[in-house]
This record gives sequence, structure tokens and C-alpha cells, in this order.
Amino acid sequence: MEEKLLGQVENMTHDGQGVVKVHRFPIFVPGALPGENIFYKIVQKGKKFARGQLLEILEKSPQRQEAKDPTLMAIMPLQILSYPEQVAFKENLVKQAFQRIGVFENLRIQPMKTMDHPWFYRNKLTLAVKNIQGQIEFGIYKRKSHTFIPVNQTYLGEKPLEEAMFKVRDLLRKEEIFNHDSQDEQGNLHHIVVKRGHYTGQVMVIFVTKTKKTLGNSSLYKALKREIPDLVSIAQNIQEKDHQEILGKKTKILWGEKYLQDKLLDLNFYQSPQSFYQVNTTQAEALYQVALDYGNLKGTETVLDAYCGLGTISLHLAQKAKKVYAMDLVQEAILGAKENQKLNQIPNAHFEAGRAEDILPKWQKQGIHFDLAVVDPPRKGLDPKFIQSLEKIGPTKIVYVSCNPATLARDCKLFAEKGYRLDKVQPVDLFCQTPEVENVVLMTRK
Repeated sequence: MEEKLLGQVENMTHDGQGVVKVHRFPIFVPGALPGENIFYKIVQKGKKFARGQLLEILEKSPQRQEAKDPTLMAIMPLQILSYPEQVAFKENLVKQAFQRIGVFENLRIQPMKTMDHPWFYRNKLTLAVKNIQGQIEFGIYKRKSHTFIPVNQTYLGEKPLEEAMFKVRDLLRKEEIFNHDSQDEQGNLHHIVVKRGHYTGQVMVIFVTKTKKTLGNSSLYKALKREIPDLVSIAQNIQEKDHQEILGKKTKILWGEKYLQDKLLDLNFYQSPQSFYQVNTTQAEALYQVALDYGNLKGTETVLDAYCGLGTISLHLAQKAKKVYAMDLVQEAILGAKENQKLNQIPNAHFEAGRAEDILPKWQKQGIHFDLAVVDPPRKGLDPKFIQSLEKIGPTKIVYVSCNPATLARDCKLFAEKGYRLDKVQPVDLFCQTPEVENVVLMTRK
């Protein structure tokens, strides 16, 4: 029998786990909050830390709130923390990253841009699919395990999106379409993705399958359209590998349109099944507005937008700049950006696919000088070669949009060493109930 241990929670990790220390040795306990006295047990012990399981809370934190669904801690670990305290936790995460990693002293972080209603905000949901005793279930996997948890509501998706998601499940049950299960190879479907236009209401359903075999038939597609009147597209994505990335590289449209359409600020955007699009529309608008404000364009500037994706920031910048040059490594993203450029009839944006370290020197040789550079990289941050290339071009201002405070602070330190001053840091809460936080940073060349 495991030993029942008594401890006091001192603080929280960056991913929202409570930390108990025994002779300075940290034990991470999911579900525990700072200031609480708890009973816990050790479930895994390493050289530098251990993992614990919460058994009982003896003294609750005044900041604790009742969980919407305790089984959903894997996707929203901060649901037990009051929203004002979630905001304070994330603001501190950002502050600590800039102090420890960036070594920026006396830096003032702007107050977080928050949500009035921090539930039911996502425009995209992704759930795993599993065949349990002959019936399809949609759900999630428990943190760091293969334990499947069936889900009937996420509390994160916009309410019409959640309704659409589970209408899909119910119809798949009727059609007796089974999922892919790596243990017995029965069936084909292993994930479901549903996207929704926040303003248009348009819905796209994406089946993620193990093989190229077409999932479903016309009767299923007609039934889905009947149950979800705003449905505009049904797609099938093939992910043949057991991979951390849910989507594979190949997608085919089974029914309807190639794209889902929605708005961001005053522009319209197409989304393809695989395209990246911010999952919280209203907060994405707040994020992009900060980036535009920091850019402070007058109409005479030439702007670089690296990691441009579908052109969501590029085209807004182009409305205020003389010319925007945008790039992305993903060919499909650039094709989507060009479609969005046509859709919005914005002539002064140029999109190109390729590596930044290849494209930037080429543009430099063409005599292009950038007044402003906007970067919005993935979680791993900027490649050092890109930072070197950008330094050579020497834009007056850099606006850096990031979903990872640690890599953001690291890169800002590198820019500071190359002669840039860190002026502003603005956190934006796009992912309420989770520890994730977006930031917009303004840097100016000294």
C-alpha cells in the first residue's frame, strides 16, 4: 500500500500543477493549488522531481472554484482556479520568463487582456475517437497516459460547435462506423475535428483516418447536413503514422466546399481543413489589434510578416502599409494566403513559400528595406539563423507575437544583444482555463 503523505502546496508549475517540496525536493501534484494542505501519494519518482496524486484536500485555497468537469483536467487544468487568479498566474508566468530567461530587469508587463465570459470560446474542437464495447465514443486521453476518457461536453467549444460535434458522434453511431484502434486494427477513424466560423456560423467536419479508404457515404453526408444546417464541408485527413501530430499531410474533400469562411476584424478569411487559425476569434482580434497598434503604420512603410500562415496579420498590415512581404514555410498556407488576398482585394501584399533564411537574403539583394518586421512563430520560437538574417536587414521595429513566454523571452534577449530595446509586453488570454498565454512584444532598434 502506497504511503499517504501530508504536504503544503507552495506554488504551481508553468503547466498548472501544484508543487509540494520535501527537503527542497519538488513533487508535482495535479489538481492542488498554492496554499492548500493536502494528503497525496507518490506515483512516480525521478532524480530531480517526483509526481504525486492528490488524495484529499485538508485546507482549501480561497481561490479554488468547483470544476466544471473533473475528468477534463487534461485539457483545462486551471478550471479549479478562479478566473482572476488564472489571470494573475499567467501574468506572473510571463514576468518570470522575462526575468529569468530574458534577464530583463524592471520590465513592466501590461495587464492581461481578458475575457468577460471565459467558457465556450473555441472555434475548433479536436477529440479522439474510440470503439468501446461496439459503440463510438469521442473523448480525450488522460495526461501522460493511454487512458481514454469519454467526453459529452468540453465547456471550451462555442456552444453551437459543441452541439455539432456530438451530433456527428450520434450519427456515426447510427451508421456503425468504428474507429481505428491500434490494439485490434478494427476500423479506420481515430480523431474528429470540427471547425466553426465565429461570425458566419459555417461548420466544417474533418474525419482523421488511418488509411486512405473513404469514410462514410452520401447517405451519411446528407444526414450530417440535415442535422447540422450550417455545415459547408466534410473532409477526410489521412494520418497513417502513430504520430504526435494529429493531422497528416493528405486531405480530401468528401462533400461540400474546400474552405470554411469567417471574419477577423474587418476582413474575410478562408480556412482549409489543415490551415492554422487562432481558436479564440474575439481574443485573436484583440491580439491582432495590439500588433497593429504596436506597428503604428502611417502608410509609407514596407513591412515583413514572417510565419504569415493564411495572411491573417499580413492583410491587416497591408491595409495600413505601403507594401507587405510575407512568407511561410508551409506551401498550403501561402496558397491560402493568396486566396484570402483575392477574397479581400488587397493588392499590396506579396506572399512567398520557403525558409526565412533563404527568402530574406534574396529580398535584401533586391534592395528591399523593411521598416517593420512582424513575427508569429510556433512554440519553439525563432531559428537563430532567422534572427541573424533579420539583424542584417535591420528593421526599425519588431512586433513579436508568441504563444510561449519562455522562447519569447529567450529570443527577445538575443534581439537585445543585437541592439534592440524591449518596449512593451502585452499578454492576451486566448486559452482560458489552461496555462497557455499569448503575448505581443514591441522592440525598437536603438
